[in-house]
Amino acid sequence: MPGPVALAHGLVALALAAGCSTDVPPPAGPATTSAPTPAAPTPGSPTPADASAVRDVPTVTVASVQDVATGLDAPWGLAFLPDGRALVSLRDAAGLVVVGADGSLTDVTGPGAEEIAAATVARGEGGLLGVAVVPGAGPSGPVDVVVYLTSRQDNRVLRATLDGATLGPTRVLLEGVPRGTNHNGGRLAFGPDGHLYVTTGDTYTTSLAPDPGSLGGKVLRVTADGAPAPGNPDPSSPVWTRGHRNVQGIGWAPDGRAFAAEFGQDTWDELNVLHAGADHGWPEVEGQGGAGQGFVDPVAVWATSDASPSGLAVTDEGVYLAGLRGRTLWRVPLRPVAPATLDDPAADAAGVGTPQALLAGEHGRLRAVEVAPDGSLWVLTNNTDGRGDPVPGDDRILRVTVRDD
Repeated sequence: MPGPVALAHGLVALALAAGCSTDVPPPAGPATTSAPTPAAPTPGSPTPADASAVRDVPTVTVASVQDVATGLDAPWGLAFLPDGRALVSLRDAAGLVVVGADGSLTDVTGPGAEEIAAATVARGEGGLLGVAVVPGAGPSGPVDVVVYLTSRQDNRVLRATLDGATLGPTRVLLEGVPRGTNHNGGRLAFGPDGHLYVTTGDTYTTSLAPDPGSLGGKVLRVTADGAPAPGNPDPSSPVWTRGHRNVQGIGWAPDGRAFAAEFGQDTWDELNVLHAGADHGWPEVEGQGGAGQGFVDPVAVWATSDASPSGLAVTDEGVYLAGLRGRTLWRVPLRPVAPATLDDPAADAAGVGTPQALLAGEHGRLRAVEVAPDGSLWVLTNNTDGRGDPVPGDDRILRVTVRDD
């Protein structure tokens, strides 16, 4: 039987999603310049990017929250396997865990697991980060997976074959992504076009973000074998969008809109809609106000104390963002967008409604959210990463169901 979310909304799990923001003060450096931004919202209240977005959008209510699994050590990435199990990455332990629907935890072993552990350098926000499943496998048998890790030289993406809980030898798909103590990006997701999207951070070197020759501060788009994907703005480059500070969430609506969650510095966290070749303004602009300078504005912003959005999942009725510093699961309602305007950034703001806070302060820091096969939301807490306040059983996977108000 479908879960309550599926019954309420007919949720579609089209996206495999997957930081800091102002969890810690940014290091001293050049002050960023910013175009005029709208007046600040009431503290604790996010704002859509355009008043036209504030119309009659239904809100939802959390119907239930249950523990799926407990005792995870600084988990980071979450991806569902074709057989319904989930694969979770452990940032500092540099390991992978298979999670059954019954909450069972099985460590991934094998030569690939050993290679990942040996290659990963867990320092600050770096370590074993995103994980995604290569599409095309059947409901049983081996499946290829990709992981994003911080090595001694760089951030890189590896691919290997998972058979049960045994990972075969790895191969490098993408390397040379700038690494740092903070702002390593790290989310991986396959889009509806079948290509792999990789989110990266500016590693506190803000000049990387607008530089088309750097892989830092970008969303990258590559084939499942790591080559620049056909249709990229520069056919020889994996760069899809630029001008990002630290993107750690990405997902797609049923109509093809690509959403990305981004950490701000001192003022605004962002939800963006991605368009090929777009510059999202960092470090010139934080939050809204960049459209007049040729940048693409976010469709929603939050005060950095209210969000620090990491993982992201999209259903047919909303975008769900896991908030670290804000300790909240944010829902941004989706509105229909005319097909003719899907490629027009000026129309993006009209496609969302007013953000809604769920689970606020109830489970601590939230790192990732994914739509489960039964239509529920699996939410990954992140209280054991050194910045949270863990309680017995942390960290955990929560099974969250929602219903229309």
